[in-house]
Amino acid sequence: MTKASPTSVSAMASHTGACATTVHGTDHQHDLASSLQQAQAVCQQRGVRLTTLRLQVFELILKSARPLGAYDLLSQMTVAGRAPAPPTVYRSLEFLLEQGLIHRLASINAFVACCHPRDRHDHQTAFLICEQCRQVSEADSQPVREALHQLAETAHFALKHTVIELSGLCHDCQQIA
Repeated sequence: MTKASPTSVSAMASHTGACATTVHGTDHQHDLASSLQQAQAVCQQRGVRLTTLRLQVFELILKSARPLGAYDLLSQMTVAGRAPAPPTVYRSLEFLLEQGLIHRLASINAFVACCHPRDRHDHQTAFLICEQCRQVSEADSQPVREALHQLAETAHFALKHTVIELSGLCHDCQQIA
């Protein structure tokens, strides 16, 4: 297994309740309140509504130490004393995805908050997913991004969205194994 060097991975965010950007060994945490304010500002700027239900779904994803599936969210939610219907949660997730506020991890059918919600049109990322503890790190690599753009350009393909999911063992789980 090849390990990424600090120069090949320009940013890595670990999804442990808030975005934590790790660059050259330093951590930068975004608190919940500022993440929610940023999401509201992004939606207002785009002229879309961040409803109470959408905000609740986003907040649960932000607070979670691990990726959450739709039914994980449903089990944690109550609206006026009862759980919302599954279709309303799925519509909220779809909205949050369209606005670039969250990412869907297809391999584990779960969702994590995006650490770069303002960059939805030029944001291509890779996710490092631990198969054992389900820890997810968001990584952005300029050389990989350039290679993907070149592949698309060579094929005369209009690239809109890229998600790369890498599965393996995180550092902590490697130490246990």
